[in-house]
Amino acid sequence: MASIRRRNGKWQAQVRRTGHTPRAKSFINRADAMRWIRQTELDLDRSTLAYDPSSLERTTVGDLLHRYARDVTPAKRGHASEAKRIEVFLRQRWANVTLARITPQAFSQHRDKRLREVEAGTVLRELGLLQAVFETARQEWDVPLHENPLAKVRKPKAANGRTRRLQPGELTALLSACTEGRSEYLRPGILLAIETGMRRGEILNVRLRDLDAENGLLSIPETKTDVPRTIPLSDNAVRILKELQAESTDKDARLFPVSANAFRLGWERCKRRVAKHLPEIEGLRFHDLRHEAVSRFFELGLSVPEVATISGHRDPRMLFRYTHLKPADIVSKLRKASPQVMA
Repeated sequence: MASIRRRNGKWQAQVRRTGHTPRAKSFINRADAMRWIRQTELDLDRSTLAYDPSSLERTTVGDLLHRYARDVTPAKRGHASEAKRIEVFLRQRWANVTLARITPQAFSQHRDKRLREVEAGTVLRELGLLQAVFETARQEWDVPLHENPLAKVRKPKAANGRTRRLQPGELTALLSACTEGRSEYLRPGILLAIETGMRRGEILNVRLRDLDAENGLLSIPETKTDVPRTIPLSDNAVRILKELQAESTDKDARLFPVSANAFRLGWERCKRRVAKHLPEIEGLRFHDLRHEAVSRFFELGLSVPEVATISGHRDPRMLFRYTHLKPADIVSKLRKASPQVMA
């Protein structure tokens, strides 16, 4: 369907086709507008011959979400959280809209609504998942979508990465509070996070066979980036792991035989006990201990490649937010390292 109208001294032409985003353009001359309409309709008709657009009228966004949750999500390591996110999507009004009628505006409105409820990082992840669903449908399921409706949705700017570090007295208070709780693995988990910079999931997945205590090495076969790594351990880290190792002889046994949810709840209860006299501890996340560890590595004088080997960061630029360098300290190092130059 095509239309043309006079607006603001120009001729505005518009062409609509099922399965395609509406196209519009303004011209000074009416004849130019008509020629553009004819050419645009011809181009769209040619592209439409490659598929049956009527199938878009029979398929809803929810149908794609159900299929993605069934066929794609289970193979992902973070399948549980993704499945819950898709369940939330399925309750949205736009999930019942057919693929022939869905527009980028539906997801722009979803973005704006969610930005009033959650942080930009969460919205980015939601939009990313939705874009992946539509792209999978286009590329792998032969769904005749002319384009991905999420491609034109402006993504919100994520907040700067967290820089929270342990404040004086916080670690002591946390470790003391651990003794009052029921989770015997929380204290070694906290200490290991600070000594190694490992993520919570990596810590909880450590198995007896992964530890080479004699050489001070720990293998991490499952990581967030899906790239296994082997990290060097400090003496304190080796001691912590050997104490846990002594409790089991099964090579396949996890050194932290506790579920992620139980560990998380233990961490939250521990913080609440500390918050009675250190209220600001409520804002501390377990992942902040990774930031603390990486910052300490730099303070020890380790180079960026050395820290990346331990932390598993694949993009060295991500490590720059961990380097809280003071200009005065840099001046001191330059004066010690540089020989005096005489004029």
